[in-house]
Amino acid sequence: MHVHVSCGNGEAKFWLEPIVALAKNYGLTQKQLKEAQNIIERKNREIGTTWKKHFRN
Repeated sequence: MHVHVSCGNGEAKFWLEPIVALAKNYGLTQKQLKEAQNIIERKNREIGTTWKKHFRN
């Protein structure tokens, strides 16, 4: 599973399993990446549950 994070100046892809990890970065700053990773780590269970529900249908 993975999640994409985007804003006006870039995009990043993070793996959700086995741990939250940056896969690719296209223009986000280190500060933006750290903030995104922190949010993903806090919401990882919720994101994973929603991801699985969405792609099973």
